[in-house]
Amino acid sequence: MSGLEGKVAIVSGAAQGLGRAFARSLSEAGVKVVVFDVQASISAVAEEIQQASGNQVQGLVADVSQRQDVERVVRCAAEGFGGLDILVNNAGTWRRTPVNSSWDQALDDWHTIMDTNLKGLLMLSRTCVPLLQTRGGGDIVNISTYYVLPAKSEGTNGIETDLYNASKWALNGFTDAWSKYLFKDNIRVNGLCMGATDTAMLRGLFADGELPQALARTVMQPEQIAQQMMQLLLDGRTGENIGAWVGEPVVIGERAPENRRISG
Repeated sequence: MSGLEGKVAIVSGAAQGLGRAFARSLSEAGVKVVVFDVQASISAVAEEIQQASGNQVQGLVADVSQRQDVERVVRCAAEGFGGLDILVNNAGTWRRTPVNSSWDQALDDWHTIMDTNLKGLLMLSRTCVPLLQTRGGGDIVNISTYYVLPAKSEGTNGIETDLYNASKWALNGFTDAWSKYLFKDNIRVNGLCMGATDTAMLRGLFADGELPQALARTVMQPEQIAQQMMQLLLDGRTGENIGAWVGEPVVIGERAPENRRISG
């Protein structure tokens, strides 16, 4: 018994990497899961997870930056599974965005990154909140980055990813404000902030898509972060950024004092 049996979750950006691992862990714990992604492979991913766990999984091709898609996904959870208890805001994108890029390129990059990483997260969360309130509470987990926590190594907040960095720092505002406002509704809001994890996004930093050997030996795996999320869902804390660093145990750790919940 996991303590989550029978609950309903939505996981965005679930066709691969972290999102896929989150969905699989939830399904294995007895949670009914709605997964969506812009990639058509999400249908096969949903079927694979359902067959492995024996629990219901619904896959949808949808774009978190499009309001009609967001409403369709949430409607699927409400009508197909009867409600919602857990939202995992995993969908995200990045580009190299040098500070000296052209105005046209900078504005195109802005819309691409912010529409997914912030506007999409805002729309999906606000659409889900009434369902969580109806259930008498639940969890919103925002997937962030260790960039927003005190650095333990070099390489954080890369100089050619200013817009991606900004989107993740801005995410702190949502996590902090929502956790305080929704506390009265027993809705917990937290961020997961991990370092180097073996995902398509990380591999995209390298020309051949392969991790350098030294990094491959130390990098965290999506399944480790998924288990950290499962610990968080059973913990009951709210308004905190939970870090995960290469070379350290991937656990939620002790609850941070109120003045360090977001800043670490």
